[in-house]
Amino acid sequence: MIEDKIKKLVHKSLQALGIEGESVSLEHPADISHGDYSTNVALVHAKSVGMNPLSLAAGIVRYIVLKRPPEIERIEVAGAGFINFYLSREFFTESIAEILRHAQDFGQNDLLVGKKVMVEYTDPNPFKEFHIGHLMSNAIGESVSRLFEFQGAEVKRACYQGDIGLHVAKAVWGMKSKKIHDSRFTIQDLGEAYKSGAEAYEADAAAKEEMHELNKKIFEKSDERINILYLAGRQVSLEYFEEIYKKLGTKFDYHFFESETGEIGKKTVEEFTGQGVFEKSQGAIIFPGEKHLPAPGLRQAGGLHSRVFINSQGLPTYEAKELGLAKIKYDKYKYDQSVVITGNEVNDYFKVLLRAMNLVFPELAKKTKHLSHGILRLPSGKMSSRVGNVITAESLIAAMEAMVHKKLEERELETKEKNKIAEIVAVGAIKYSILKQAIGSDIVFDFGKSISFEGDSGPYLQYSYVRAKSVLAKAATEKIPHLEVKPPSGGGGVPSLLERLLPRFPEVVKRAGQEYAPHLVVTYLTALAAAFNSYYAKNQIVNAEDKTSPYRVALTQAFTIVMKNGLWLLGIETSEQM
Repeated sequence: MIEDKIKKLVHKSLQALGIEGESVSLEHPADISHGDYSTNVALVHAKSVGMNPLSLAAGIVRYIVLKRPPEIERIEVAGAGFINFYLSREFFTESIAEILRHAQDFGQNDLLVGKKVMVEYTDPNPFKEFHIGHLMSNAIGESVSRLFEFQGAEVKRACYQGDIGLHVAKAVWGMKSKKIHDSRFTIQDLGEAYKSGAEAYEADAAAKEEMHELNKKIFEKSDERINILYLAGRQVSLEYFEEIYKKLGTKFDYHFFESETGEIGKKTVEEFTGQGVFEKSQGAIIFPGEKHLPAPGLRQAGGLHSRVFINSQGLPTYEAKELGLAKIKYDKYKYDQSVVITGNEVNDYFKVLLRAMNLVFPELAKKTKHLSHGILRLPSGKMSSRVGNVITAESLIAAMEAMVHKKLEERELETKEKNKIAEIVAVGAIKYSILKQAIGSDIVFDFGKSISFEGDSGPYLQYSYVRAKSVLAKAATEKIPHLEVKPPSGGGGVPSLLERLLPRFPEVVKRAGQEYAPHLVVTYLTALAAAFNSYYAKNQIVNAEDKTSPYRVALTQAFTIVMKNGLWLLGIETSEQM
């Protein structure tokens, strides 16, 4: 990449001047007139060598000019000592040709070739509905997985589901009380059963005790009648989840369940009890977090607190099950890194968990990366499954589809085609809204903005792609070639913003992957779409009489490639018409 080439040149110029510098920072100037790249390296090192930043910058530039590769047209010193690099017309023309050559592979790198990564995300619980919080985890997890794959890693997608525990007991109690005893009930029935159980748990002491007993029976599989009811409900939930995954474009390689991890987690905790890790306390087994520092390298600050790993009934808690999960994951797939994506409400819990894991399974703890996200809110506020007013993923997607259908009313499309477009655009709108902000931020979902075909939205990117594809279709009918890229006659003048943005895609991918930051891809694609639409408005791209038309068509083709590759990284589908 040209970015790496410039960094090496700057680094060598520093060495030639007797300056030691480990890294060189490059950025794209906000104002395109200030060049394609800029560095503040002279300002960083001037004081240490007793030089004026402008003088040092001039010395660096003099060295680079002697070694200047053809990709760099000119170098300037600006402001207090910034060095600005302007790339050549030939560089941009060759970049367009490179995009066309590599097509769907453009933007990929080999930084993670040979690495095995497991990404765990979404994690809906059977016997509960798939809510909008799960959409948040799914969108982030799918995009992070694709960023890993684009860098050459072998990626396995995992979903961990709580198919045992008190929430299941509440749902089964509700199923029993409502006499739902066959497999003909729906996920909505399960939601109502859970709501009934949750309310009774809070209001009725006898019902509460019965649910605790049910919880134990389900974990131990000791009651055949309850087990049949439980398995039927579990199956309905899992089938329901699979239908949603299809819409979202996710296919998991592994499904892990608390019913599998609990026993292993319990044995692990018992094995390390009384050995400086876990302690017995009031009939339970706890991890005394206050006695331990956070795990090495853990980003979250603050002390640890104690958490129960085996409760007084002898049942493993979520924490113990997570230890069992870590072992099962690695037994199934010998990963180099395990990425776990959850809501940020469990940050403190994960700090304790990772510290305990560091003592029990130190090698696995080193390989584990926890990414936490904020809350997806609708204008009405946060949802709560406990009181039964869940905002489901299905209902949000359906609402968005209805809004898209309204926009498509006047389009001459078959009903089947309209339905497919509505689904693609609705899901894309939701994913864009989630991914456009840095992971960790809360998001208030704006229905109007998210579905807009103009500006900061998923449909805007999809529509820009469709517009470009229609230009290519018109070029094909007029038999305008575009695969052999030749610079516009007369040198082509100053490269357009579109031409200058397209080659940046590989470095965006690289940074987004290294920083676990899909929002960087969103920001880039939004700027790229705006640049294309501006270019489209100012230029007649298809004109058989114009000698520059083949180059403009090639540029349009390059745009569709980069846009489609970028949207793929976000888990957003494209359509050929909208």
